[in-house]
Formats: sequence, C-alpha cells, structure tokens
Amino acid sequence: MNTDHLRNNEVTDLLLRDDIYYIELSIKKTYLEEFDEYYFTLKHRDSENEIRLSSSMKENKGEFFIFLITLPLSEHKELISGRKKIWDAYVIRNGNDVTKRARIKTSNLYLRFLSIVLPNERKMFYPFSTKNEKLSFNCNDYSLFANFEEVNISGEEVTFTGHFNYPPMFHEDGYQILNTKVVITNNLDDSLIELPVEKVERLDLYQKYKGNELLKQSGFKGVLKIDINGTYEQKKYYKFYLELTYEENGVTKTIRSSRMRWIQDKSESKRRIIRTKSGKIKVKVKPTKKSKFLSLQVSDYEFKKEFVENLKTSWVKFRRGKLARNVYKHLFQVFGKLPAKNNLIVFESFLGKQFSDSPRAIYEYLKEHQLDYEMYWSADRRHVNYFKNIDVKYARRFSLKWLILMSRAKYLVSNSRLPLWLPKPKDTIYLQTWHGTPLKRLAADMDEVHMPGTNTERYKNNFLKEASKWDYLVSPNAYSSEIFRRAFCFEKTMIESGYPRNDFLINHNDKKTIVQLKEACHLPTDKKVILYAPTWRDNQFYKKGKYKFDLQLDLEKLKEELGEEYIIVLRLHYLVAENLDLTGYENFVFDLSHHEDIRELYLIADMLITDYSSVFFDYANLKRPMFFFVYDIEDYRDNLRGFYFDFEKQAPGPLVKTTEELINEIKNIDRNGFTPSETIEAFYKKFCYLEDGRASERVVKEVFQQPNH
Repeated sequence: MNTDHLRNNEVTDLLLRDDIYYIELSIKKTYLEEFDEYYFTLKHRDSENEIRLSSSMKENKGEFFIFLITLPLSEHKELISGRKKIWDAYVIRNGNDVTKRARIKTSNLYLRFLSIVLPNERKMFYPFSTKNEKLSFNCNDYSLFANFEEVNISGEEVTFTGHFNYPPMFHEDGYQILNTKVVITNNLDDSLIELPVEKVERLDLYQKYKGNELLKQSGFKGVLKIDINGTYEQKKYYKFYLELTYEENGVTKTIRSSRMRWIQDKSESKRRIIRTKSGKIKVKVKPTKKSKFLSLQVSDYEFKKEFVENLKTSWVKFRRGKLARNVYKHLFQVFGKLPAKNNLIVFESFLGKQFSDSPRAIYEYLKEHQLDYEMYWSADRRHVNYFKNIDVKYARRFSLKWLILMSRAKYLVSNSRLPLWLPKPKDTIYLQTWHGTPLKRLAADMDEVHMPGTNTERYKNNFLKEASKWDYLVSPNAYSSEIFRRAFCFEKTMIESGYPRNDFLINHNDKKTIVQLKEACHLPTDKKVILYAPTWRDNQFYKKGKYKFDLQLDLEKLKEELGEEYIIVLRLHYLVAENLDLTGYENFVFDLSHHEDIRELYLIADMLITDYSSVFFDYANLKRPMFFFVYDIEDYRDNLRGFYFDFEKQAPGPLVKTTEELINEIKNIDRNGFTPSETIEAFYKKFCYLEDGRASERVVKEVFQQPNH
C-alpha cells in the first residue's frame, strides 16, 4: 500500500455538497497512541468560541488513519453571524491530564472556489489555506480574489495566465461586467499600469469545484511589455492586482482583489537580461518568501555589480551554514584559551538589534562614572548603520573582530540568549540581565512549546544549556528571583537589584525631558499619547525568529472617538516581523516599533495598552493608567504559555476584549481622573519596590567592582 503522498494531520481532500463540507484528513497512528480522546474543532480566531465537528474513521492506510470530518453550515449559524470571522481548524488530543492542540494543514490554494453564498447577508463563506499552509474558514463580504498560475519572460514581455472568482453579486440580475484588467503598482511612485487581460475558458475549474456558468470563464491571460527606455538605477518592484469594472443597475463601479499570488507548485525565480540603447536591464519575476505574491523586479544590469552581489549572497549562505558555524566554534575555542583582557566588556541587547534595555543602562553608568573599561557593542549586521550613528564602539556580529572580542572579553553582558553553539571562554564572566518580570511561563516551567524550528524537549534543553553559562543573573524583585532559579535551573549568583533599565524612568520623569522626547520622535506635543505595546504569540509565525502579529484594534473607531485629544504610538515586540499598513492614520497612529529604546516611549506615554507583555511591570513605576487588551486570553492562558499568577484578578488595570470596551475605559479616565486602586498599589509593592533609580549602581558594584575579578 503506497502512502508516500500522505502527511500527518493534513487534508487529503475537501468537497462541498449541498452546503456541507466533507474534509478528509490523514493522521499518523502514532500521533494518537498516547491519548484517550481526540476530536476536531473550528476555533474563532479572535475569541474563545469553538465548535466541535462531527467525524468518523473512513479508512485504515498503513501507518495512517483517514478521517472524514463534516461541516454542515446550516447547523452552525455562529459561523456566519456578526462581523468578518475567521475560524481555524484544529485537532485536539486528550490524555493523562494533558490536552494538546494542533492546526490542521493544507497547501491547496484553490479551496476558496468552494464557497457558499449567503445572499441575505451579502456574504460568502469559504475554506482557504493560510500563509503557513493551515486550514481555515472565512465568512466575509463579497470579495474578489485572483492568482497567477504561469508566469514567463520572453524577449521584452512578461506573459502570464491565472484564474479569479466572480464575486457572488455577478450571479444576480442587474449586474454587468464591463472590463477585466490587471492593475500594477510599484515601490517608487504612485503611477499605475492598467493592463487589459483576455478571458480564458476554464472547464477544469468548473468541473472540479462544481461551479456555476461564470466559473467557466474564470481564467485570464495577458502580456506586460517592459519599458526598456525607462530609468532603473534604483530597483523597481511591481505588485499585481486584478480589477473588475461593472455596472450595477446603471451605475459603474469597480472591485479590486487583494495582491495576487503566484501559486504554481514549482514557481521559481525567472530572469532575463535585455539589451537597450543605454545599456542592459535585468527583469526578474519571483514569488515573495512569506505569502508567495508575484513580484516583478526591473533594474539596471552591470556584470561586475551582479557578480559582487552574487558573491555576497553566496557568502551569506556559507556564513549561515553548518561548516561556517563549526569553523567559528573552533576559532572561538582557540582564542578562548588565551588570557582574557581584564578591562574588556562586550554588550549585546536583543540579539544585537538595539542599543537599549539593562545592558545600555549598565554601559551608561560605567561611562558616566569613568570606570576604566574598554567597552564594545555586538551589532547585528542589519542594524550596523544604527550603531555607526551613535557614539559607541561596536563589532558586527559574527565578524572576525567580533569573534576575537567575544573570546577575549573578561565580561559579557546580554539581555537575551547568545548562540547556543558559542562556547564560553574559561576566564569570561557572563552577566545575564534578562528582559522582563515573568508573567508567562518560562523555559523549564513551560508545559508545551509552540515555536517554529523546535519542540518542547529540545527547547528546554537548549535553554538550560545556555543558562548554565550565566555567572550572574539580574532580578527585579523577590518574586522573579524564585521563578528564575526554578525555570532557568540557575544556581549561581542572583543579583536582586531592580532592573537597571528602569533607572531612566525614575531619574528622568520630568516635563522638560518628556517634551524633548516627543519632539525627537516627531510627535505632536499638544496631544496625549497612548502607547500600544503587545507581545508576540508563540504559534503565530512566518519562520523561526519571525513572528506575525494581527492588529486587532479598530483604528478607525479609535480615531473617530479619541482623535481630537490623543495619538497612538505602536511598539511591536522585537521578534515580530510585521510592517503595518497605516494608510489613512498618518496623523493619529505612529509606528515606533524600531525606536531604539522603549524606555523613552514609556516616559512620553500618558497611558499604556498592552496584553501579556512584561512591559506593564516597568510602566507601573510611573503610576499611570494601564489597560489590557486581551481578546485571546483563554487561548493564550490555557494553550500557549500559562501564567504564574492570577493575571485576571491581579492585573494593574482593566481587562478588555473589544475596541469599544477599551474606548469606554479611556473615556472613564478622562471624566473621573486616575486614582490607583488597591489592586494597583498591591501590584506596585510586590513588583516595583526595588526600583529607586539605583539598580545599575548595585549591579556594577556586585559584578565589576569586586577585587577577585
């Protein structure tokens, strides 16, 4: 029996008959062995609502079970009620007092053709494959989607074919399609290319997805002629959208798709060099890494420049490979056997991405008091320009200079983990400042790990191996010390000092500094500031180290209700990879996620909105209003991390799940002023009692001014 095509927890087929979805799913037998119960659910992405689906065992194929899951829409009205809703498909396994959840997988990008039309609500309900190839269902307004299937470069032309859906309104009387075209934008200016396309008969889609007559004409093809007389000194990137112009009861309207994907399974980069009167240009088509959108790049071409760029690309691949890592490790071990330079300190903050946090506070204290140390910063290669523009010595991470400094330094100061393969030199003292008071479970205390590129056992082992290298660990309070000892299995010196990074909040909380910081951030000084600083979700990611974030706040409603008095400053976690589109909110929402140090944003903020991020422990030192936007608290608390204390009862501010509730709480502060409650005062006494502006001094005396060092 050939089961090579089967994968664990993956859809093998999905059909729609009479408004009932039939989902076939392959699951490895070993995946279910240790569990007493297993079943399948749809979970609403933005709430705790969950629907259990009917299922049965259909077949037994070698090492796999084939399950048949049914979803009759008529029996689950909650799927289509209210605003736009996305429902994610899960398999749930229970046994030995343990519950495990996993997303169901699918890579079928044609699923949206299996839509159910809801004419009374003018909505459509359909399955789709997410960016991470997981199965979800969407209930949305009538919408247009389109994908490329074949893209080629021939001569000076880019030819393409693809398909689109006709939104359900075109099945009704009174609608007439006037024009179908591809609209192309670019990264350099606001110009548009409007490209008429030819419709193509697609009987294959009509037959496979049981479509109506319009589906027969859902194919298209077209040709884009490259402007060979254009100027391409700066690389020009083109994005593609499909647009339908139609007539509705005599009124001309348009509907445009979201950005078009290139969904062919083997879609690969293609390029062509075109000779022009003024030289050569390079034309390249490729799918983007995250979402497989079609990207067309046109640029000037010079062989020498291209050769150098290819060498750089090859070098980067080599540098990130196992061979280079082994070479680095060997060199590090060799240099590490040399005597340490007793006055050399290397600092690193958030993997070399920032000059910030407690390492910065300790550095500034040492510099201000003119202690005799040679100090360098470890700088991620993508952030080197930032370090060039501030008055610090630095070394690019993983460069030869960095390798020598790290292996010879007497002191290493970091607030996050260093590469696991990096051995610790025998004479080096490693000061770990960490980066937050723990609310979420850490390391050995975590029941289950949902992060990409690892599993629970490997994550814990790697973390504890790293923690075993720490000689000192900074703790902000007694509560954290107890957790750090257990979660990190830390047995060396704990410095219970308060966080050095919070010295700035205590020592610079004055009107003059706040106005200067607002001006430096190019923010209006006549409006109050709301800082929104959420954390990342372990199970929402693009790849290892790159997490996604869906902004759940209704910015339009916030602007309408609060825009006269407030502005919103966004600060996403350093692991989050999003570049948010804030078009239309330019003078109301400011994305300062890449601002060098969040401590300055704390000072300018009149109030804080967060969720489960440890930022609220630091912001509490200012005794200003805080709100907790926790739309997914049940999932986060019960399935992702778990909390160390009863967050819902002890949070130093109200918990809200909707934008409307948040607005009401802010307006309540405007009306009645802010007086810290007993809960807030108790929180402050438990977590902030050491923050007196002298934490850096205590850490420096403990680590850098000991005679035995």
